[in-house]
Amino acid sequence: MNQSADFFVRSAVTETTRSYMGGLLSFLVTSAETENRLMLLEVRTVPGAEPLPHLHYDQDEVFYILEGELEVYCMGQVRIARAGETVFLPRKHAHAFYFLSPLRFLALVQPGGLDRYFETMSSPANSMEIPATATTYAESAPASAIALGAKYGVKILTPEETAELLPQYPGFGVPRRG
Repeated sequence: MNQSADFFVRSAVTETTRSYMGGLLSFLVTSAETENRLMLLEVRTVPGAEPLPHLHYDQDEVFYILEGELEVYCMGQVRIARAGETVFLPRKHAHAFYFLSPLRFLALVQPGGLDRYFETMSSPANSMEIPATATTYAESAPASAIALGAKYGVKILTPEETAELLPQYPGFGVPRRG
């Protein structure tokens, strides 16, 4: 029997939360705590704070929507996920999103390993309120996200790759209904 992982109970509070690209990430379970088997985040974000279109070489992602609506582009499909619904994003498949409303969801990443990416791209949260003046991906130069993503198995797509792999996706930064 594996005895190396510790038992704990944790919630999304300021001490477990980081300000990340226009939203908040609460680290509920880290990769280090699970011998890199998984990572669980609570994500709080708003329209306009979407990540760049990308794919993960090594990780599957599962999102459970707690509040709000998320428009998801993956594998030639466009789906709307609402509170109470789950999204599965398989590794090696390009995906992109639009946050259609303020959004709160659980993000399970398996295996783990993306913690350092998120930690490097974020700063400690000062409160559990989404910062009104935080820099988003749309407002930042993509070079650091591209380089850091490559280090952690995340491929940030070029506009040409996005058009090829996500043909229904209108494009990064294009306003959506809200």
